[in-house]
Amino acid sequence: MISLLLLASSMAFAQDDIKKKVDLTNSLNNGILKVKGDTAWKKIEFGVNLTQGSFSSNWTGGGVTSIALGAFFNALSEKKTGRNSWRNDFQSQYGIVKNQAQGSRKNLDRLFFDTKYNYELTEKWSLFANFNLLSQFGNGYNYSTAPDSVGFKTKVSGLFAPAYLTEAIGIEYKPVPYFFIDLAPGAVRQTIVSDRNLYKTIPENYGVKIGRRIRNEVGIAQLVANFDKDLAKNINLKFRYLLFTAYNKNQITEKREFKNDHRLDAMLTAKIAKYFNVNLGAIVVYNKTQVDDIQFAQGLSIGFLYTF
Repeated sequence: MISLLLLASSMAFAQDDIKKKVDLTNSLNNGILKVKGDTAWKKIEFGVNLTQGSFSSNWTGGGVTSIALGAFFNALSEKKTGRNSWRNDFQSQYGIVKNQAQGSRKNLDRLFFDTKYNYELTEKWSLFANFNLLSQFGNGYNYSTAPDSVGFKTKVSGLFAPAYLTEAIGIEYKPVPYFFIDLAPGAVRQTIVSDRNLYKTIPENYGVKIGRRIRNEVGIAQLVANFDKDLAKNINLKFRYLLFTAYNKNQITEKREFKNDHRLDAMLTAKIAKYFNVNLGAIVVYNKTQVDDIQFAQGLSIGFLYTF
């Protein structure tokens, strides 16, 4: 009797084990097996760009010997469970250029992180709550047009000087996987200037009252448009546009006024070989607490790219 019971138990365990293996195989074949739910790193990118040029002392065509090095690291993750989803987007880049007799100078610097929770209402509409950070890694300087020396420079920015933290809640419209628009009727932004001496070179102090490090702003509205799509094989375009509208007291004039801040970050990437690419990037900023005019930065680079 005991032998029969043991035999029956062994057959039951064997059948259960076979069933588990079959279910596992089907899951793998159907692509539905997930690790930790529906967590997925959608894209991780790392790249390095190097540019170098040199001229002999008797080169009659003119030119300055120089070397430039830039690096970037981007990561995007998405998790969805039922109606709930979570998205994390990290972007960073830093670059320096060294011209003969000028020393090293920064030519690229960006630190950005955005984390967002969505609750799906329909296929294209959802409610969201998000937090994001925008700053830079190193000090930024304005260089004098006087004798070309590293001694003729003025600090105008640095790590968390300024930095912008924004918390927002609103509604999102996502008609296609590669594009969405976030509209937040309620948004709060903190402008941080960690260097209390920065006002000596930047009188506006990025809108932060002199002697303080943080300024709080309540936005009337915030609009974010995000696009990330492969336009063709090995060609990708991504951009992020931000509009932040507020009605606050000017820290310098003490008068209340409407303020519209605009920022556009765009990058066109073309892969020319397995691990090499061409990047064309542009940044457009309009922020009156920085300067009254539109700011524009552009860069073209060729280098190494690894995506996984």
